[in-house]
Amino acid sequence: MPYKSEKIKLPPEYDRRRKLSDEQKEEIRHKYGTGLYSQRKLAREYNVSRSLIVCVVDNERYERLKAQRRERAKDGRYKCTKEQWAAIMRERRAYKQKLYLEGKIKLED
Repeated sequence: MPYKSEKIKLPPEYDRRRKLSDEQKEEIRHKYGTGLYSQRKLAREYNVSRSLIVCVVDNERYERLKAQRRERAKDGRYKCTKEQWAAIMRERRAYKQKLYLEGKIKLED
């Protein structure tokens, strides 16, 4: 029987994998475009890696890296064991359930 939490979609503001909001990405592009900020300085300011700043600033490079990751994943790289995957999914379901009980997200029909 599928879990109810599988039907719950996490909005971007509650997705813990996401490091920057859309507004922050726009700010970064603007600041970098002025020439007054370096990638390292922006990375320190937003408390993220420099490679993430590069991906935000250079969309073409981001697309190339994404395609490269997909190609490498076909070889079986980045794969975790069944036990690791089960633990990840349990923790994710628990997180969704907590948000649902707090009323921050709703069950979609």
